[in-house]
Amino acid sequence: MYPLVNIVCGRGSRYLAEKIADCYGQKLGDVRFTDFADGEFQPSFEDNIRGNEVFIVQSTFAPSDNLFELLLMIDAAKRASARHIIAVIPYFGFARQDRKDKPRVSIAAKLVANLLTAAGVHRIITIDLHADQIQGFFDLPVDHLFASSIFIPYLQKLDLPNLIMASPDTGGTRRAAAYAKIMHTGFAICYKQRSKPNQVENMALIGDVTNKNVVLVDDIIDTGGTLTKSAKLIMENGAASVRAFCTHPVLSKDAYENINNSVFTEIFVTDTIPLRQQNDKIKVISCASLLSDVIRKVQNCESISSLFKF
Repeated sequence: MYPLVNIVCGRGSRYLAEKIADCYGQKLGDVRFTDFADGEFQPSFEDNIRGNEVFIVQSTFAPSDNLFELLLMIDAAKRASARHIIAVIPYFGFARQDRKDKPRVSIAAKLVANLLTAAGVHRIITIDLHADQIQGFFDLPVDHLFASSIFIPYLQKLDLPNLIMASPDTGGTRRAAAYAKIMHTGFAICYKQRSKPNQVENMALIGDVTNKNVVLVDDIIDTGGTLTKSAKLIMENGAASVRAFCTHPVLSKDAYENINNSVFTEIFVTDTIPLRQQNDKIKVISCASLLSDVIRKVQNCESISSLFKF
């Protein structure tokens, strides 16, 4: 007999955790947060979790309070004698700081991994890390899920003629190539140079997109600058239409305005991060069913690789 499962969440991801618990077939666990006048907060598990498998759902998008909530909940679960503590982090924040790209900077992704480990987590479940090597920052199991298992069936239903996949930068070449292989089509690459973070200086297109229905794929859409410039460049090179599938809708600064003014037909994202406002061009595909399936397989000690075979 397997231990009981508790699915709980921080305040930043409650909207998603409720859907995950519903897909799993049980009620979301009761966690209360006490806020103090000086800005401190304290989580408290209202259910008995002694000896149970505790899955804590919390994306670590800005502000960093979401990360600290997760750390406090892991510590609280450990002190409440949970059997295993599994952090379900749909969006793993600080993942873009995965190396020293200039002198005298931190490697924030490694620091976050150290913090989670020190807090007492036993396992990590996450979706589309910005860099695959972040899995190696942990000395514990990391289930790295792929949004392609959500996006590919949806893309197949669109049944677009003259389809071609594309990447908005060279860093996403492997991702675009993987989608292209599954969809039996070619792919194009946008080569960009940055003058500073979140600002593209110039961009060039590699590949023929003439009269093609182009689908850009990326893990994060932040300000939308790179993605919308890529789309404009693709349309200027004779494409019939351009769409995008992006896992994590960070959508900071002028992102919504950039998308509204873009040439995109539509942009598909998951609900790893909640949208700050509705947008006619942005369509949300939930990852709740995928995460509930993974939780069930982890609980039953089953392989999860079958979820990502096409």
